[in-house]
Amino acid sequence: MKAAMYRAFGKPLAIENLPDPTPPPSGVVIRVEATGLCRSDWHGWMGHDPDIRLPHIPGHELAGVVESVGPEVMKWKPGEQVTLPFVCGCGVCPQCASGNHQVCDHQFQPGFTHWGSFAEYVAIDYADVNLVRLPEELDYVTAASLGCRFVTSFRAVVDQGNVSAGQWVAVHGCGGVGLSAIMIADALGAQVVAIDIDDAKLNFARSIGADAVVNATQVDSVAECVCSITGGGAHVSIDALGSAVTCTNSILGLRKRGKHIQVGLMVGNDRSPLLPMDKVIANELEILGSHGIQAHRYPQLLEMIKAGQLQPKRLIGRTISLEDSLIELPNMSNFGGVGVTVIDQF
Repeated sequence: MKAAMYRAFGKPLAIENLPDPTPPPSGVVIRVEATGLCRSDWHGWMGHDPDIRLPHIPGHELAGVVESVGPEVMKWKPGEQVTLPFVCGCGVCPQCASGNHQVCDHQFQPGFTHWGSFAEYVAIDYADVNLVRLPEELDYVTAASLGCRFVTSFRAVVDQGNVSAGQWVAVHGCGGVGLSAIMIADALGAQVVAIDIDDAKLNFARSIGADAVVNATQVDSVAECVCSITGGGAHVSIDALGSAVTCTNSILGLRKRGKHIQVGLMVGNDRSPLLPMDKVIANELEILGSHGIQAHRYPQLLEMIKAGQLQPKRLIGRTISLEDSLIELPNMSNFGGVGVTVIDQF
């Protein structure tokens, strides 16, 4: 198979011809029809993820067709169209037994713990627990764009944030995660404040549901601005970027008893930020993490897409080839472009 591979962190990727994978006993091989280009892939390429072993194939937001199945697989057969969450649960550990496959003790993550989907084929373990059948209405590119960004935002807004109509939701960072969170919160009837440093992204955020926008470079205090717009602070605030600055601004922009949800990855010097815990205590704030989603939570999401309440296709900025990814993945250092980029040419 053809795959995009890197053999050293932070060094150029190359297209290589590799043996086709074989399915694990409880897994499948998927013929990749589309796969998202995500900032988490960039973090992996930079060496920020301790689970990655070199050489490595990135890619974790995928949709495609089951090519072959392992002998222990009961629910799937070749030819079926599927997607999956980027965290695959084992199905038997205490976390999975409680329904929380997204924090599985033995999780399988394509593109991180194992080779990923920047390739013509990818092997996926724990297929019966994790594969999600694609509805006919959903094309491969849109299905791949759900990937980790849209579904992670769905869990953050719906399950962790428990957002309801009339609440104020602040979203810090208008990349793929942030834009997804804005669309989902708007669909639930919330009022949304979008925060970023790029006017083009903020304008796009308005077009998909943001009621107000804040350019962080043009105000003295992001938190005070959010509190002013929302009449006392957001009920739920999401750091969709992942930095000490956006995390702190998110917490300080909450109203009393509000929720901060950390979705953006915290790496490097931002891994252990100093937080305003005095405000957390005095205002009884909640600080929650959000990591992926379970396969069993897809039906509600897919029903909302089918009903037209959510339109993830609007978040797709462009499609590219596997060869283009050799340039586009390293270029994510620049935070350029609006919307989600998907590889659909192999």
